[in-house]
Amino acid sequence: MFGIPGKPSVTLTPAAAAQVARLMARDGAAALRIGVRKGGCAGMEYTMDYVSDIDPHDEVVEQGGARIAIAPMAQMFLFGTEIDYQTNLLESGFQFRNPNVVDACGCGESIKFREMDEARGD
Repeated sequence: MFGIPGKPSVTLTPAAAAQVARLMARDGAAALRIGVRKGGCAGMEYTMDYVSDIDPHDEVVEQGGARIAIAPMAQMFLFGTEIDYQTNLLESGFQFRNPNVVDACGCGESIKFREMDEARGD
């Protein structure tokens, strides 16, 4: 919908692809659907949900046994994003490296995107 033909909106690191594939197999999900919604102290937050059916309007990215479905309204905000999965002594989770984010809250759960006029160069 908002992408470049032949180029997925998001890419997955091998660690993220392996974790998504594990979660899909464990829960019998067709895909992990990602999106964005209003919320958090910076204005927006990522959403992640298992889905058993993929919406026909979702962009589907398949990589390394993982299947990501991207909600239509999130595609323009996620374009160019790399998703990683990191584990350390205190926590583990998905990390979004999104070039469209201009600010984030201290905990990293909430993000702010470049204004649309600014993104177009207006």
